[in-house]
Amino acid sequence: MEKAGQVNGMAAAITVSQLNRQVKTLLEKGLARLWIEGEISNIARPASGHVYFSLKDASAQIRCAFFRQRQRGPTIGLKNGDQVLAFGRVSLYEPRGDYQLIVEQVEPAGEGALKRQFEVLKKKLAAEGLFDEDRKQDLPDLPERIGVITSPSGAAVRDVLTVLRRRFPSIPVVIYPAAVQGDAAPAELIAALETAVQRDECDVLIIGRGGGSLEDLWAFNDEGLARAIADCPVPVVSAVGHEVDFTIADFVADVRAPTPSGAAELVVPDREDWLRSINSYATRIARLGQRTLEDRGQTLDWLARRLVQTSPQKNLLRQDERLNDMQRRLRLAIGQGVAQQRPALAGLWQRLQVSGTRTIANAQHRLQLAARGLHAVSPLATLDRGYAIVEDAETGKVFVDAADATVGGDIRARLASGELTATVKSKKP
Repeated sequence: MEKAGQVNGMAAAITVSQLNRQVKTLLEKGLARLWIEGEISNIARPASGHVYFSLKDASAQIRCAFFRQRQRGPTIGLKNGDQVLAFGRVSLYEPRGDYQLIVEQVEPAGEGALKRQFEVLKKKLAAEGLFDEDRKQDLPDLPERIGVITSPSGAAVRDVLTVLRRRFPSIPVVIYPAAVQGDAAPAELIAALETAVQRDECDVLIIGRGGGSLEDLWAFNDEGLARAIADCPVPVVSAVGHEVDFTIADFVADVRAPTPSGAAELVVPDREDWLRSINSYATRIARLGQRTLEDRGQTLDWLARRLVQTSPQKNLLRQDERLNDMQRRLRLAIGQGVAQQRPALAGLWQRLQVSGTRTIANAQHRLQLAARGLHAVSPLATLDRGYAIVEDAETGKVFVDAADATVGGDIRARLASGELTATVKSKKP
């Protein structure tokens, strides 16, 4: 008895369509989407908008179908002889049994590879934290010296110097020359950066170049240069290409400038704005100083009034008046007591009078000694010895330094007896 699917003991035959369908399924399931590099040939553009071509190398070729709905950008630039990278899935065109690549994306071979390298390195360094904002350094408000790492003959250095001269010409600039394009450029850029760090003469660095293609700017996508910038203790401003260009150096630098000219504007303030700020601060300081002087002047006047009120002369006068009053009251009390008890105290009155007189004489003697002592330390005693107190005739300010007087101004001299008014003819500090 024959098994199902067998004819005369042999496996049943399948049709060509069934075979091609099975091969198509095996190809699409067995191979993942992949990039293929090759040269375009036999390109065709039918009215449907699809593009058909072959990719070939030195010894083989594969048909490719780039359907209209997959085309994200203009494809008119594709032509025979172009070396490209095509991304897609391998399939089979069943009616002819031709296997082919269903293209989803096409890029120029060199630039596409560079872009992929760029993305791989970008993800790697980002994962290590080299792009984190918390590790980036602030730029100085007013740098003492600016370093520029670039080609000394390129347009970038001229743009930077022009802007720096216009905004703040007094800040010196140091050029650290390095190639900015080609295979030797990354090593030269790293060496220039290390030189700037070792010499320690700049407090901000600009590294960059003018615009160009991805290949032209590729030196600034070097991993070694990126790590050197990340480790640099001096703040670094990356200024590579134009505003639309981005490099690894831009992401790892402390600040990214859209252009070299923009970097120059970032690292220095505008001189006129800076001068206006300084003048504003100077005005505020002058006003604060004037208010402080006025407050101190009021305090000095208050202290002068207190000194007058508590002078030794006034205290002596008050004590003398109090003693005289006590003498009068004592005499009155004694007189009244004696008058009331005159018969019994006639003898005692005489003794008391003698004793009282002696007590008063002793008190007066001590008072005179105290008065002489107080008078000796009184400011007025200085006047008695021939000195004078010199004041400004208008303000009453006491002069302690000849430099404070004004030639031609009026002064008043207080003497022990009376005052003199004079005009200053000269002064000798």
